[in-house]
Amino acid sequence: MDALLLARMQFAANISFHILFPTITIALGWLLLFFRWRYLRAADAIAKQSWLAAYRFWTKVFALSFALGVVSGITMSFQFGTNWPGFMERVGNVAGPLLGYEVLTAFFLEAGFLGIMLFGHGRVSERVHLLSTFLVALGTTLSAFWILALNSWMQTPAGHEIVNGEFHVTSWLQVIFNPSFPYRFAHTLLASALTCAFLMAGLSAWQLLKGTGQAAAPRVLRVGLTLAALLIPVQIFVGDLHGLNTLEHQPQKVAAMEGVWQTERGAPLLLFAIPDETARENHAEIGIPKLASIILKHDPEGEIRGLDEFQGAHPPVAPVFFAFRIMVGVGVLMLAVSWLGWWIYRRRGWRAEALPRTLLWTLAGMTFSGWVATLAGWYVTEIGRQPFIVFGLLRTADVASTVPGSMIALTLTLYVTVYLALIVAYIGVLKYMAEKPDDAAADEPAPVALPTRSAA
Repeated sequence: MDALLLARMQFAANISFHILFPTITIALGWLLLFFRWRYLRAADAIAKQSWLAAYRFWTKVFALSFALGVVSGITMSFQFGTNWPGFMERVGNVAGPLLGYEVLTAFFLEAGFLGIMLFGHGRVSERVHLLSTFLVALGTTLSAFWILALNSWMQTPAGHEIVNGEFHVTSWLQVIFNPSFPYRFAHTLLASALTCAFLMAGLSAWQLLKGTGQAAAPRVLRVGLTLAALLIPVQIFVGDLHGLNTLEHQPQKVAAMEGVWQTERGAPLLLFAIPDETARENHAEIGIPKLASIILKHDPEGEIRGLDEFQGAHPPVAPVFFAFRIMVGVGVLMLAVSWLGWWIYRRRGWRAEALPRTLLWTLAGMTFSGWVATLAGWYVTEIGRQPFIVFGLLRTADVASTVPGSMIALTLTLYVTVYLALIVAYIGVLKYMAEKPDDAAADEPAPVALPTRSAA
């Protein structure tokens, strides 16, 4: 197999595994802060104990996810040197500082206060522990900020000049806040929140089915369903804005997403099709007339540029086309389940014991639905940028190494094997923790009393 394709597959495998865990920790840090706040504000002992149990359980989920995210991130960074040496040679003046800022402002913040958040409750004051939780949550968001600034710059480069083939910064403000960054940053933060919402709802539903975690599970389930029901409409709105921005700056990506081969007005929204790049047409099309033009141009006769205008400079169509539909399909399913689940829960007076088991099984089955939607969306973004690594300016093939394809194939096989084993282990640990929450919390110290104002 072609060495370039293998190198791309290896990086895709690494980023696919890595992104699963920041997708959880980015939003989970803020939800942990919410649990801590509710614990401090709770008026009665039962509510106080429930919120504390929720905080302690989900802190362990955060720690596990954070550890796997850090390890896979380090492994991924090695590939810049092994498989893509030309990237840093050409783009290092832009990428290097952004990655450095991420370490200095985000990773150090997370690593510095994570220990206090994990092991400090009962050993430091409530104020210090609350502050540590806030700083860890802030660190995860700052990390996403810098990484997405770099990724967005690669999608819509700005604020630079090219001298002797190397990129040099002319405006850091334009580099960081490039045309697609605000939309991608908001879209990713919302995706993280929705991933966490369904993870919480799914694990809480599983605990209710198994009769464990009775103190915290009903409250966490309500938080998960409420968060999902509120944020999915917001995500749809932001996704529409992001799509319009992509149409402006990367029209060939949108053409691949929609399966539009020839420029046309009144383009249909294809619910299903089989793109054929050889014949440059679709087979077995099922579509809604004019809807693509209405969505993308807000005009039923709006013109959508076709892939034929970008021959040699557009992404592989089938992966982008199907990944986009998986993302949207899972999103619609999440919307329906969260709204239905929230409505039923509210109608039952927020009594978890009154919830239908069918609903609980459905939520349990959708525990990792956010992962599916996030991965599909990421594939649309990254595959849709091809054949460029810096869109429109630097091709992926121009920065690849000369490592033999056989060596890349061997390491790819090893990576995938290890990652599959880690995913199975991660899910297995979450299942064990959900079914035996008392075992997971057996070594927790008792909280210390909040100092009084006079004592301070």
